[in-house]
Amino acid sequence: MNPPARSLAEVVSCLSGYDPDAVPVADAQRIIADFITPIDCIEQLALRSALGRVLARDIISPIDVPSHDNSAMDGYALRSADLGSADLGDAAVTLTVAGTAYAGRAHAGSVAPGQCVRIMTGAVMPPECDTVIPQEFTLHTTQLHITVPAGAVRSGDNRRFRGEDLSVGQAALCKGRILRPADLGLLASLGIAEVPVQRRLRVAFFSTGDELRSIGQSLDEGCVYDSNRYILHGMLTRLGCDLIDMGVVKDDPDSLEAALRHACENADAIITSGGVSVGAADYTRDIMARLGDVSFWKIGMRPGRPMAFGQISSNGQGAFLFGLPGNPVAVMVTFYFFARQALLHMMGADASAPPLMRARSTEAIRKKPGRTEYQRGILSTDSDGCQQVRITGAQGSGILRSMVEANCMVVLHDAQGSVAAGDLVDVMLFDGLT
Repeated sequence: MNPPARSLAEVVSCLSGYDPDAVPVADAQRIIADFITPIDCIEQLALRSALGRVLARDIISPIDVPSHDNSAMDGYALRSADLGSADLGDAAVTLTVAGTAYAGRAHAGSVAPGQCVRIMTGAVMPPECDTVIPQEFTLHTTQLHITVPAGAVRSGDNRRFRGEDLSVGQAALCKGRILRPADLGLLASLGIAEVPVQRRLRVAFFSTGDELRSIGQSLDEGCVYDSNRYILHGMLTRLGCDLIDMGVVKDDPDSLEAALRHACENADAIITSGGVSVGAADYTRDIMARLGDVSFWKIGMRPGRPMAFGQISSNGQGAFLFGLPGNPVAVMVTFYFFARQALLHMMGADASAPPLMRARSTEAIRKKPGRTEYQRGILSTDSDGCQQVRITGAQGSGILRSMVEANCMVVLHDAQGSVAAGDLVDVMLFDGLT
């Protein structure tokens, strides 16, 4: 991993009115984007193993695709000049069938004026022909003759040109692309068996808090099961990261420092949940600050106000750090709107922020300007086929059930006030998030 080009202090100095106790969402996102650097390690993978990986270099097409002019459908290849005024819709023309062209086996002879060739989809176009009429458009068809009705086809119809999809030397796929099934098919069509990809990002994560218990342990009074690690495991797995699950770390300085040192010696990024707010037992802030270049923010958002971000190091190894809040919903919100994009950037992926769509709110939503709010919503289609959204109910940051019921996040921006029923709001769908 390349070290940041600038310190956090240098990055935030570019922002006017920066206040770590009142950071707007957009400013926090900008700081993270400007500070993060991608990993620099490439590996060569077989095509079948490359799904979901980040392409490390541009792939240049070594061939023309298609490699020859060919037919787009089953029909008859002909000379448009033979249609005469039929191309203008004045008269039918009868042509003699000179042979057949199959996919993978071209017509061997020439095509004289007044002749045509029976042709299958993908078959090489005879050099004398420039048009294909679909077989269902012909009349009085026999093995020897066809009739082309007036106006049934225009010059050049149903002909695919050599290099129409890709030409030799053209970029087929660009560096930074997260490879999808269609991409693997495209690479296979070029005869490419291996591709250069970025190595997987290694991410260590753990939860902090003496009140947390792992699944299988008994719950003492005042304790809760740790759900955050399972949330993070799921979101990081969907991103395609290699995971280091470090479990629950107790709220004591020695345990926290040891965990952070182990994490940054073995991972590219670290995600913690809990311990970044101001509290008597929250030692994480002091330790993070001692180990590296870390900022602690109160972000103008709900849920998820406290957050830490920076880079720490131990024994010459460094890792970027995302200190997320402790409540489960706040963990998901801060991951989706801060950590996710940064991790994709570290992977070398050319990925944009999650897209927002517009939907009508079915109800009034109270909100004060001055902070960004992320409310759990259920997007549906009304009787007119228009998109509408309703809030799941209580929006407390500890109500994880609301995230289970939701299929989207309603994004109420910083300057936005209360929403009336029927107003359009921005919505981020959960489905499709990597």
